[in-house]
Amino acid sequence: MIEETFTKEELLARAEKPAEEAMRLHEFYRGKTQTALRCRVRDLDDFAIWYTPGVAAPCRAIHANPELVYDFTSKWNTVAVISDGTRVLGLGDIGPKAGLPVMEGKALLYKYLGGIDAVPIMLDTKDPDKIIETVLMLQPAFGGVNLEDIAQPKCFRILDTLREQAEIPIWHDDQQGTASVILAGLINAAKIVGKQLKDMRIVFMGAGASNVACARLIFRYGADPANCLMADAQGILGKHRRDLFLRRAEFVQKWHMAQITNGEEIQGDVSVALRGADAVIALSQPGPDTLKPEWIRTMAKDAIVFAAANPIPEIWPWDAKEAGAAVVATGRSDFPNQVNNSLGFPGIFRGTLDVRATTITDEMAIAAAESLAQMAEEKGLSPDYILPTMDEWDVFPREAAAVAMKAQEQGVARRATTYEEEYERAQAIIRAARDMTRALMDGGFIPPAPEPEDTTKEQTDHA
Repeated sequence: MIEETFTKEELLARAEKPAEEAMRLHEFYRGKTQTALRCRVRDLDDFAIWYTPGVAAPCRAIHANPELVYDFTSKWNTVAVISDGTRVLGLGDIGPKAGLPVMEGKALLYKYLGGIDAVPIMLDTKDPDKIIETVLMLQPAFGGVNLEDIAQPKCFRILDTLREQAEIPIWHDDQQGTASVILAGLINAAKIVGKQLKDMRIVFMGAGASNVACARLIFRYGADPANCLMADAQGILGKHRRDLFLRRAEFVQKWHMAQITNGEEIQGDVSVALRGADAVIALSQPGPDTLKPEWIRTMAKDAIVFAAANPIPEIWPWDAKEAGAAVVATGRSDFPNQVNNSLGFPGIFRGTLDVRATTITDEMAIAAAESLAQMAEEKGLSPDYILPTMDEWDVFPREAAAVAMKAQEQGVARRATTYEEEYERAQAIIRAARDMTRALMDGGFIPPAPEPEDTTKEQTDHA
């Protein structure tokens, strides 16, 4: 285990390293994605095929049969990553320009993990109606849309409206993606501690878009809402919360959670909610002291702690374990048990695009969660291994195949395939994306960054 290998000081230093490297490497590469050609250009005569006059032929064909756009263009494999920058990671409302590095990172993950071409699009508006209008106007060029880092409560209305009106799948990864991976992790964490999800008291710490979506999916999977609690900065949600009642038209989803959770009508803050709880799903304020060790000590035996805030979890995992947690997960890849939506959206969208699904249902998300959980179980569960890691890349074609099968079962797919066909298709596409990246690196087209300067000698000289 990582806690047995390093001291706390060393662990903290390791946790801070990615931010230091990010500043250096972002400046060196000046962006994380670029346009690359899909077709061959043997000589300039090929321009007559790919552009005028030859291109008129596929244009006419698509005009006669719009579905051919998926066969003749890259729409079949292209996703727009759209944000207004109002709820970026743990940074809050930092605006569209400051949010662009995150959306570029999302595009990188789509390509490398899912073989999907993604285009980051930052919108200079906070108006939900304008965001909806913009997405609907953009949809002819894309096979799907990934909404990202949009503040609540408007993110709920934007997603629900677009899912109803758009002809392509619309996905809010902060909601659906996070929920899929959290559910997968919780399924396996419950197995490790020998508890049944339907009997567990789960506390959702934070009542933003991510945790509301997590709760919805976990309840649909079988947890009892009345036995679970959700808490925000003002305390435990419930029918007693007059502040939510007065704003119920604005915070529709949050008020709904106040009605269906907390059957015992418990009042108080999150520390009260955690007493005797079997699990806490924390998606709230970045830590490391947001979730306190003394609160974890009051939880039930063999407690499960998911501290999933980014970039810093609500509590460091080693502190949570010292406080008695049996299974601890965070949203970071440099700690064991990463419960991050990066494990979900590349495979989920791969399967969605390949069957040309018109939407991504909760059942499709659950199918992905079950696929994730099953793969980890096959490899052997342990307190430090409840989910596959991103470098176990077979997880993504497996997810794609599971999602494609569920889409067909629910009648939202426009193309038919078998599990085996989709698995092999997704595997080939994802492998090609990775091989292309490696080829660009080996060829020097993506150059290696220089090593960071050693400031030790300079500091010694100054001393």
